[in-house]
This record gives sequence, C-alpha cells and structure tokens, in this order.
Amino acid sequence: MGQLLPLKKIKKRDRSSEKNIIEKAIDGDKDAIEILINEHKEYLYKTAFLYTKNEHDAMDICQETVYKAIMNIHKLKNPSYFKTWLTRILINNVNDRNRSKSRMFDNIDKLEYIEDISYEKLEENIDLYNAIDILDEKFKTPIILQYFQDMTVKEIAQILECNENTIKTYLRRGREKLYKILMEGK
Repeated sequence: MGQLLPLKKIKKRDRSSEKNIIEKAIDGDKDAIEILINEHKEYLYKTAFLYTKNEHDAMDICQETVYKAIMNIHKLKNPSYFKTWLTRILINNVNDRNRSKSRMFDNIDKLEYIEDISYEKLEENIDLYNAIDILDEKFKTPIILQYFQDMTVKEIAQILECNENTIKTYLRRGREKLYKILMEGK
C-alpha cells in the first residue's frame, strides 16, 4: 500500500489522489481520516469562529464536528462531497449550540491571537461582524460561506440543500441588509 500524502501536497488537478484518501477514510483507514481532519481543521475553526466570535465555543464546535465526522464517515456516499458534508455537520453543530444557548457572544476583548485573524483585523471589521450577526440565519450563512470561505453559489446550495437561485437571492438580500445596517451605524 502506498504512502498517503497530505492533501496540500496533492496538486489541485490531482483530484483522484484526494478522492483516494477520502475513499480510504470511508473504508476506515485511520491514517486517511487523520490526514483529512488535519487538512480541514483550520477551515473548520475559522468557519466556527465566524459564527460564534468566541475562541472556546469555536473549538468546541470544531471538536464536535470532527467527532461526528469520524463516527459517520462511513455514511458518506460520494467522496466528491466530503467538504460539503463536513461543512454541513459544522453548521448543524453551530445551529444546535445556538438553539441550546440563548446568550449572545460579545467577548471580543477576550480574543487572543488566532492564525490569520489578528485582533487588529477584528477591530477594523467589528462593525461588519456585528452587522453579520444581526442578519437572519438564511442570509448569514450564505454570506459567511461565500465571502469568508470563498465558496461558490453551487457549493453553498449543496451545503444548505436548496436551489442555487435561492442562494443568489439570499446573498443579494443579505448584502442589501448589511449595507443598510452599516449605513445606519455611520
């Protein structure tokens, strides 16, 4: 059996190698699962943090997502949708946490340095983050996935299990609402 390479070392064009690692993970290969988790942990953390704005809650959500992914990877039917499947688990965990907690997270002053997201960047964009928090969930999720995770409309539609035109509408209306919120604050 050949050695598994981390996904970052696999050229973007070589999707068959990535698919091979995912297939091995589905079959229960612990090394393949470890590679997949290591390659996606930063993405998971950043996405969770964008929702929670709290380091500890983001870590908890990531850990729960990884746990559920490991326990259920055998249920993944199409390796091409691994990232979509993983993102769906994360969003469900965020929604579960939001349902179980009624408090708002406003602990920005407790943030420590996070890779690629420094306190200065947060401070500069605090109005934007606060405006995003105000949005309805149906607008918030597509905005975060497109502008912070660089996902396409098609990918977002797959994750949210809805029509691409619906996502386009949510993005347009979400941007309009963000603009109004930000203009009211000035």
